[in-house]
Amino acid sequence: MKEKSIRNKSIKAGDKVFDIVNTLLLVFIFLIILYPLYYVVIASFSDPDLVLTGKIFLLPKGFQLDSYKKVFSNSEVMNGYMHTIMYAAVGTCINLAVTLTAGYALSRPDLRGRKGFTLFFVFTMFFGGGTVPTYMLVRNLHLINTFWAMVIPNAMSVWNLILCRNFFESNIPKELLEVSQIDGCRNDYFFFRIVLPLSKALIAVMVLFYAVGHWNSYMQPLLYLSDRSRYPLQLVLKNILISSQPDASLAGMTDRAEMYKQTEMLKYALVVVSSVPMIVLYPFVQKYFVQGVMVGSVKG
Repeated sequence: MKEKSIRNKSIKAGDKVFDIVNTLLLVFIFLIILYPLYYVVIASFSDPDLVLTGKIFLLPKGFQLDSYKKVFSNSEVMNGYMHTIMYAAVGTCINLAVTLTAGYALSRPDLRGRKGFTLFFVFTMFFGGGTVPTYMLVRNLHLINTFWAMVIPNAMSVWNLILCRNFFESNIPKELLEVSQIDGCRNDYFFFRIVLPLSKALIAVMVLFYAVGHWNSYMQPLLYLSDRSRYPLQLVLKNILISSQPDASLAGMTDRAEMYKQTEMLKYALVVVSSVPMIVLYPFVQKYFVQGVMVGSVKG
């Protein structure tokens, strides 16, 4: 008995040590990930001279709002902001319309050749034409430098399609469909009035995935847009980052230093402003996030 009690105590002590070490490690990793984001926020409210000299560490110093005033008074920044909102809103609606309807169709056992359609979609997820053929296709469709070039080429993610199909298979009982058909319910009525209201968790997850993808899109506008008036916020931020390293032949040392300081001040504020919409969106869909992802991944 004494030996068993000693073993139990040693096991409990080992568990406590493991929990403590594991907690400290996770807290350390959390701080490593969080601090760069926190630094961007405090730097955006600090004096740019103190930021450039490395005197900002934990709290903002030389509190100022000039950087945010410049962001909201910059016509190019606000134009990019509005275009990003439009691309994200319209693109997400198109993504939902295509992905949800296709996913529901593939989940129906009475769809002829659904396995073949599924294999076709999965094949495109692993094998694609690449950047050049995609660009040529968009060009031949006369979408270059248009609004639709930002929302049509990536209208559906195959991974999200499979997620939707699995969700519908797992959460929409066949008996519900049979009962509705007996009552004379059409397929479109069943989908819009019964299936979608029962799929709020899935819709919330799809909105988050697609909206974040559109909001952070960089390569697509870089390839398809040449008109600066159509640039989204990511390309505007890229131009600001490039302008933070002016050519020495274009200005004197004083002008270069002032230009660099103003650009640094604007850069931090712009990163914060561009991140706020997605940060605000996440709490509204967070309660559906785990449910939507995990339930949709139960069946293969």
